[in-house]
Amino acid sequence: MALALIAGGCRQDMHDQPVVEPFEASVLFHDGAGSRQLPEGTVARGLLRDDRELYFGLTSDDTVVTRLPLAVTRELLDRGRSRYDAFCSPCHGRTGDGLGMVVRRGFKQPSSFHDERLRQQPVGYFYTVISNGFGDMSSYAAQIRPEDRWAVVAYLRTLQWSRSTPLTALPPGIRSRLEAELSHSSASTDESHGAQ
Repeated sequence: MALALIAGGCRQDMHDQPVVEPFEASVLFHDGAGSRQLPEGTVARGLLRDDRELYFGLTSDDTVVTRLPLAVTRELLDRGRSRYDAFCSPCHGRTGDGLGMVVRRGFKQPSSFHDERLRQQPVGYFYTVISNGFGDMSSYAAQIRPEDRWAVVAYLRTLQWSRSTPLTALPPGIRSRLEAELSHSSASTDESHGAQ
């Protein structure tokens, strides 16, 4: 009797559930597909990009931002330099002059970041160009994550600043160190020319 009760409780319904497998056809829905489309506006967990300035480089009224949305730190600039060297310098050159390796191999030369027109652009302009592309430059949104795009922009600003800032605008300690290095390098150059 006990064996009959136990055998009656062993059914396979839990093992063979009547479920629709992914991408399987179904007569339940009018389109014949068992998988349903996600509702419009669905965002995967952790991928909500509601900070327009950080993720799109735009303010609430769709103008480009004029200030970096991240704090400028040494780590950010170092990250920006590594991303710039990897993705930007082949065309734009290590100093931003537009004379990268591919240009030396015959490709079209991009504008120098030191041109006055580009020096006057807000930081959001560069972020949107990296994100969306511009002219012959394609988008780098798939290759460079948003925070790294801002790091590249911060480093780009340091390149622009370094080319146009007079030595007298630097703090005294840095200025004296640079002046010593410049005088040492010019003395070394003079000696090497005299030896020839």
